[in-house]
Amino acid sequence: MSDHERGKWSRPPHRGRRLRRTVGIRAMVAETQLVAAQLVAPLFVIEGTSIRTPIASMPGHYRLSVDLAAREAADLAALGVGAVLLFGIPNDKDAQGSGSWDEQGPVARAITAIKAAAPTLVVWADVCLCEYTDHGHCGILSDAGVDNDASLPLLARAAVCYARAGADVIAPSDMMDGRVAAIRAALDQAGFVDRTIVSYAVKYASAFYGPFREAAGSTPRSGDRRAYQMDAPNVREAIREAKADVAEGADVVMVKPGLPYLDVVRAVRDAVDVPVAVYQVSGEFAMLHAAADRGWIDLDAAMWETSIALRRAGASILITYFAREIAMRLSDQESRDLVRP
Repeated sequence: MSDHERGKWSRPPHRGRRLRRTVGIRAMVAETQLVAAQLVAPLFVIEGTSIRTPIASMPGHYRLSVDLAAREAADLAALGVGAVLLFGIPNDKDAQGSGSWDEQGPVARAITAIKAAAPTLVVWADVCLCEYTDHGHCGILSDAGVDNDASLPLLARAAVCYARAGADVIAPSDMMDGRVAAIRAALDQAGFVDRTIVSYAVKYASAFYGPFREAAGSTPRSGDRRAYQMDAPNVREAIREAKADVAEGADVVMVKPGLPYLDVVRAVRDAVDVPVAVYQVSGEFAMLHAAADRGWIDLDAAMWETSIALRRAGASILITYFAREIAMRLSDQESRDLVRP
């Protein structure tokens, strides 16, 4: 073989690097996009006024009184964030979690305040009893444990309370069987046929919820939630749960947590015809911060890469504690190049 022929055939016929050469080219051919409108920012709302209490395990996040939650929501809306997801932390708790349907409770009041401060922002209200019960479980207790069926009307009552306050989206996270049907029926009967239900259809019993439980004060006093949250090894069960909730009236289904369950996000996306949301939970957020604090990773790059991974797996909606930071960086063209070799 001549030197000319050797040089000709030693050149690779395909040069993928041509489409990676500049920021602009990479952005142009990106197969997965992050858009601020697809982001949902969780907020923890407490009673009182002008209160901002740091959450130690979640850097940059706070328990906020209603007035400050409304201000934060308006700031997020100005950045283009699509929605906020509200969790309430009442002063008083009881065995039934009655604070969850209190029209003067922190979530109901925050919904009204946020709608006044940011009328176009979509407001999600988490529906669960765990933050409101003195035992910390997601449903009420009986001698046999968490009483699934007795909990349904209480969850439905909370959902109607939040809809009445102005919530656009009702998001049941309790994992009680049949709760989507119960909530849909209650909303329809109360005249809220247009309210969206985003079901935490696939919520795994996870080690990654620790910082959230600190923030919300929702750790069970006894036992755990494995009898009603999903078991990590199961994927086909996730598909059954998602399909069941869609059949009961869910408009969107959610997978939670995110990164440990990317395969589940994809499986659910392929199995249902409704949008799929994914929750990058508190432990995922805290883990990235802890590694960055030690200088082990670049936080911005890790934030971007993990967010893209969740979208790439099939999620249309991303619930994340990074929502503010992502939205800020989306306005910066250089942010498109955060993931570096």
